[in-house]
Amino acid sequence: MSETHSFSYKLSSDQQKTLIDLLRQGNYRPAEVPYTLIAVKAEDCSINLYTSGKLLVQGKGAKTFVEFVLEPCVLGSATVGYEQALNPELTAPHMGVDESGKGDFFGPLVIAAAYVDETLFETMRKLDVKDSKAISSDKKAMEIGAALRKLLGNRFALVSIGPAAYNRLYAKMRSVNRILAWGHARAIENLLQAVPDCPTAISDQFGSKESVERALMKAGRGIELIQRHKAESDMAVAAASILARESFLCALQKMREQYSAEIPKGASAAVRTAAVSLVRRTTPETLLNTVKCHFKTTDAVLADLGLTRGNLPPEGQIVSKPYTRPEKSA
Repeated sequence: MSETHSFSYKLSSDQQKTLIDLLRQGNYRPAEVPYTLIAVKAEDCSINLYTSGKLLVQGKGAKTFVEFVLEPCVLGSATVGYEQALNPELTAPHMGVDESGKGDFFGPLVIAAAYVDETLFETMRKLDVKDSKAISSDKKAMEIGAALRKLLGNRFALVSIGPAAYNRLYAKMRSVNRILAWGHARAIENLLQAVPDCPTAISDQFGSKESVERALMKAGRGIELIQRHKAESDMAVAAASILARESFLCALQKMREQYSAEIPKGASAAVRTAAVSLVRRTTPETLLNTVKCHFKTTDAVLADLGLTRGNLPPEGQIVSKPYTRPEKSA
């Protein structure tokens, strides 16, 4: 993995003053660079502080300057010298996989895979990419998702399993974990078409690793699969979680427009009320195209309407199994 030779920061007024004083007192050679407050040459790197407050450190010695001068003396925090130097796997080429919609009654189950390398890692950090669940605003998640799609180009993959397909799969597989394994495998394989040399895929722990490996076709069987708890702390997994959430939110909005109805997230009492209202305006079969029918919420909705699962087609009559702990990886 090549070492980063360019670092960019936005400095506050106080940080700018501290840096200027430090550079004027140090053994640095002045340089002429347009639109800068100060520009100097250090050993193996250039340091330019622009009038906008942007600081650019470039060259073979850039990391040394950032780690031993800028971070302790100006920024007051350490990231380059610790997070990346001590954990080089954070920025090594790999993909992350995550999903959205698993616990939502309405809408699809979306699985996303996103690729990260050292350059993409730095840009994603500047975009404030983090676990989607840590982003409270849907609007913010949509904005970051759009920025990620633009950044990644074809280096991400989405597998959106709409309610109709989801209900058919659940009727066949009788397990959310098996559907997740199937979706993860498809997302990994789709992304491998764009980055065939990607060596590793990281995801959250949701079942046995072997279940994903079994679902992979020939193209994906050479990749190393890593499942870990709280995998969203990995940049690639965090990016995948945001991309999946953005796609899920877009699907809900399309559903609202299609049915001219309120389609809430989650599985709350408000969701139940919305589903009852939707079925009253349409037919019970609408549930198969809008919700995950194995949820117990389906029984409550049907009961409110004086109906039972017997009023639904066969794929809507399957109820969730009681919770069992995920299988342990060997």
